[in-house]
Amino acid sequence: MAKPKSSEDDLITNIISGIDDVKGIDINLFDLRDIDNMASSYFIICTGRSNTHVNAIVSSVKKKVSKVLKEKPYNSEGNNNCEWVLLDYVNVVVHVFQKKIREYYNIEGLWGDAKNIKIASNY
Repeated sequence: MAKPKSSEDDLITNIISGIDDVKGIDINLFDLRDIDNMASSYFIICTGRSNTHVNAIVSSVKKKVSKVLKEKPYNSEGNNNCEWVLLDYVNVVVHVFQKKIREYYNIEGLWGDAKNIKIASNY
């Protein structure tokens, strides 16, 4: 008997689809469930090429998740300058960076002990 899909799986799938729909690049999924004292189970990190592209990724994710799952982010930060936008879906947190900001903050390095899955993309 197949394991039923969790709501987190559906959320992750739709977030990644929203990113992919507008050609977000360098998508990574971090599984944080085995790390003590984490407020979230997963991080999804991706890069946009410009303020406009980051804004398009964020809009696409929000629209896809809202339409398919009828969910909205609990919180959203960074929308004013679109260099680093965070969408908090409680158990899944989405970080959309411009390249230079992603390199500067090195979130991947901070969470190096988490399981990291690079999501295949054509972009």
